[in-house]
Amino acid sequence: MLRSGASPNAFTFPFAIKSCAALSLPITGKQLHCHVFKTGCLLEPFVQTSLISMYGKCSLIDNARKLFDENPQSRKLTVCYNSLLSGYALNSRVKDVVVLFCEMRELGVEINGVTMLGLVQPCGIPGNLGLGMSVHGFCVKFGLDMDSSVGNCLLTMYVKSGEIDCGRKLFNEMPRKGLITWNAMINGYAQNGLANNVLELYKEMESKGFCPDPVTLVGVLSSCAHLGALSVGKEVERKMEGFGFSSNPFLNNALINMYARCGNLKKARDIFDGMPVKSVVSWTAIIGGYGMHGQGEVAVELFDEMIRGGIKPDGTAFVSVLSACSHAGLTNKGLDYFGVMERKYRLRPGAEHYSCMVDLLGRAGRLNEARELIESMQVRADGALWGALLGACKIHRNVELAELAFERVIELEPTNTGYYVLLSNVYTEARNLEGILRVRMLMRERKLKKDPGCSYVEFKGRVHLFFAGDRNHPQTNEIYKKLNELENLVKDLDGCKKNDHERREEYLNSMGVHSEKLAVAFALLNTRKETEIIIIKNLRICGDCHLFIKLVSKIVDRQFVVRDATRFHHFKNGFCSCKEYW
Repeated sequence: MLRSGASPNAFTFPFAIKSCAALSLPITGKQLHCHVFKTGCLLEPFVQTSLISMYGKCSLIDNARKLFDENPQSRKLTVCYNSLLSGYALNSRVKDVVVLFCEMRELGVEINGVTMLGLVQPCGIPGNLGLGMSVHGFCVKFGLDMDSSVGNCLLTMYVKSGEIDCGRKLFNEMPRKGLITWNAMINGYAQNGLANNVLELYKEMESKGFCPDPVTLVGVLSSCAHLGALSVGKEVERKMEGFGFSSNPFLNNALINMYARCGNLKKARDIFDGMPVKSVVSWTAIIGGYGMHGQGEVAVELFDEMIRGGIKPDGTAFVSVLSACSHAGLTNKGLDYFGVMERKYRLRPGAEHYSCMVDLLGRAGRLNEARELIESMQVRADGALWGALLGACKIHRNVELAELAFERVIELEPTNTGYYVLLSNVYTEARNLEGILRVRMLMRERKLKKDPGCSYVEFKGRVHLFFAGDRNHPQTNEIYKKLNELENLVKDLDGCKKNDHERREEYLNSMGVHSEKLAVAFALLNTRKETEIIIIKNLRICGDCHLFIKLVSKIVDRQFVVRDATRFHHFKNGFCSCKEYW
């Protein structure tokens, strides 16, 4: 346009300036600012707001403020204030957002829904919930909460802050709910680990006639992965095909994760192989899947292939491969990856990477090295890290170090009952009755209760849930009859090594009926011989049930896949994929 001799005007500049903001081109934006000045268009409100917005989006917020202050007309226009407010919010300048808003109120500048969007945005940052609730109160007082955009923003603020009940209350009270509103609530539940709520709300959304989009389905697939709800995940995949979303990379990444975490690793790999373009997220999903299933060697091969393909691993990719090395006992390989992470890729290890390394060293019996690593690291230790050391102490029956790890972990997570149970198990292995009683007393004093163990199996699209000693299932009599038959067959099984036999007798005679045993009996009663049985358990599988299922797989010649709280176990012909390294 310039080469042709035509002159830009106040209608031309906003489009070019907004494009600079969208492409993050601050130098070009500054050149346009200069051109605006030379052509005398600086006082035009839409040109000025475009420039303020551009500087904010290009992280030059002080330039935006200077431009705002140099024009007295700005202080009279809501649109200019709104642009600067959004810029401050985008740059996490929370105090400046509040001061500017107060200034608007003092000067009597009109406040509208766009103003509130800029004010609410930074309230989702941890620690700003009190401010956010004040903003919500202001919106209600002046009727701005009826604006659907403001309501959606407030809803997102609550769920990001972990105040999921406040978010749901707001959601229920909103008179008009668009797809964005449903997505905000569904993904809020997903981000807070409330997978059951996600699936319930998803069904409600569909019953109201709303058609899901890719954002909806990503949240639903992540919840299917969390719950092991394979039938719902398959239904989502069919909808992806029907709605033309099959090539969406975000959904395909979510599908890989869902199938891997629901026990169908082959399907996950098929989706991965069929993707024309694979991002680091795609590679991380499939590497993590193989790691969970105990196939660390394949996970390592994929990680190396990703690097050879020119894709730079990020911190999450390193968590996946380090975890895979830990589950498969690839100690030296894990140490090598941890070493190149910072040295070659300039990625500073976080607490999650150190947790993987502590787990890796601990499982290998190198407990002192694991402790030294914790003491030498430059990041603050979290509960998961000390918990990894506590778990390793259980495997190797190191009571003294377990007590130290327990003291540290309950300082950080005093109400996490899993750690109390873990220490109690350490004492049980060491036959330390006094220690067991001490842990029980501590839990009683703190009014803590152990999370009940549960297992479930999907059969004909329905989830069949079992608790320890459960007798509520319609097939209870048949299930217990089948279980008694299996336990008698296990006790009579010949060909066991002497130490295995002793362990088996100890386990089978001292334990109650755990939930996974009931799930096994139910599945055998109701499925065909060629069907693979997939069981999901909320806690880590115990030694009793691990040995039981391993022997049952040989007796009935069936394959069992059990997903516990940490990994998958594939049982077949009397063997487990974990190779007793779990």
